[in-house]
Amino acid sequence: MNKHWVNQAIAKIDADFQRSADTHLIKLELPMLAGIDIYLKDESTHPTGSLKHRLARSLFLYALCNGWINEGTPIIESSSGSTAVSEAYFARLLGLPFIAVVPRSTAKRKVEQIGFYGGQCHFVDKTSEIYAESERLARELKGHYMDQFTFAERATDWRGNNNIANSIFSQMALEPNPVPRWIVMSPGTGGTSATIGRYIRYQQLATRLCVVDPEISVFYDYFHSRDAGLCLSQGSRIEGIGRPRVEPSFIPGVVDEMLKVSDANSIATMLWLERLIGRKTGPSTGTNLYGALRLASRMKQAGETGSIVTLICDPGERYLDTYYHPDWVAEQIGDISGAQAALEEFNRSGLLA
Repeated sequence: MNKHWVNQAIAKIDADFQRSADTHLIKLELPMLAGIDIYLKDESTHPTGSLKHRLARSLFLYALCNGWINEGTPIIESSSGSTAVSEAYFARLLGLPFIAVVPRSTAKRKVEQIGFYGGQCHFVDKTSEIYAESERLARELKGHYMDQFTFAERATDWRGNNNIANSIFSQMALEPNPVPRWIVMSPGTGGTSATIGRYIRYQQLATRLCVVDPEISVFYDYFHSRDAGLCLSQGSRIEGIGRPRVEPSFIPGVVDEMLKVSDANSIATMLWLERLIGRKTGPSTGTNLYGALRLASRMKQAGETGSIVTLICDPGERYLDTYYHPDWVAEQIGDISGAQAALEEFNRSGLLA
């Protein structure tokens, strides 16, 4: 182990962090929800454009401090795209070769960004194949398989240290309802929901954590059954979230409630948000926000007030030829007109059926 190189690597990551400002917290203007405030933590403004920038930084530091990465170590990761983009950034920062094992369905823009940061893509036909193929490549190349799905929940210091939960509560401090009634998050690895849920409990806060699962994913069923053997034959159609198997980083014990969100509702809400804020976001943001709107509707019906925080995970420009293309949506997702009509009714009444 070249300790001098490792020390320099950690110093480079820390310096990169010092150059980065925190992400914004955006308050939505929703007059139909009097007394209920919804905020979006905008993770799309990280240097690599997504929430996964935080995870990639933590995974690299965790691996360096565990002695798993040394000078010249090839880095291999299984990903649907965003984590691979962020890890390629940090691999380039440290001068390490990087290979992303990704499904062929990964958005073209994400593949281009992985290449922009000097990484290579190794494609597999099915999402379920990314794990074994990553392990095989790591053995063959004598590299390190980062394995975000196992280590996401333990690589981040959930007690504080400017993690995403710490940041949310600090930014909410001067708001009318500074302690959110709910934080809403969708699971990819499950690491972010684990960090937020643990932080809430450690800080003894009244906030509840709602995790929203896309249509084709096992997390919702696992939350209710605790059957770790659940498995699906296909992957989620909402890129970046939902898994065909139960991932080790998903910790159901820190989750207060889960909601299942149809893919049509995710895409319709993504498009609805663009009209509201004048910006494109990714489909997982639509999943998150739909869950927040459902909870807000429930609060309104009960005569409750308070705040809800959820996340913008990544920018919509990565999905112009998929989720923002009507023909692709019609073919891959189906008819979303019913979901769009429900959101129009929400605009009028503040209620979501």
